[in-house]
Amino acid sequence: MPAPAKVCTCLWCNGDGEAAAQFYVALLPDSRIEATSQVLPGAPPLVIEFTLAGSPFMILNMVPSEGASPVRHGIAASISVRTEDQAETDRLWAALLDGGGEERRCGWLTDRFGILWQIVPDVLPKMLNDTDRAAAGRAREAMMKMRKIDIAALEAAFG
Repeated sequence: MPAPAKVCTCLWCNGDGEAAAQFYVALLPDSRIEATSQVLPGAPPLVIEFTLAGSPFMILNMVPSEGASPVRHGIAASISVRTEDQAETDRLWAALLDGGGEERRCGWLTDRFGILWQIVPDVLPKMLNDTDRAAAGRAREAMMKMRKIDIAALEAAFG
């Protein structure tokens, strides 16, 4: 097993962390479960280390105890995924919403585990940073009206 990364994103889950990690690694190439740490016999793993599209992650699997509040994720951190085309955008969008996810605006969604994601087609940042500022502005305006990013609609707005 390779040496652990010096920096790693840690996600907290409410006892369903192993299911979340298995789900995430099935979404993208170059993803895999690296290790799990079982602290108590018969209990879910406390830590799940995994690679997601080549980036290191870990899940701290906090099993809610009596009287303890469950972990709640905020909007201050998210996982952003760059997609090559509409087919990849659509596939990831549908998979992440499946089982109780929630759509948000501008390519954002929350998955069934409460993790916030942004699905960004490669063309979007290129359009938004284009030197033709009027075209970039039209693309931005079109994006602001979308939930899942629609590449054809962006291209039509961009001109």
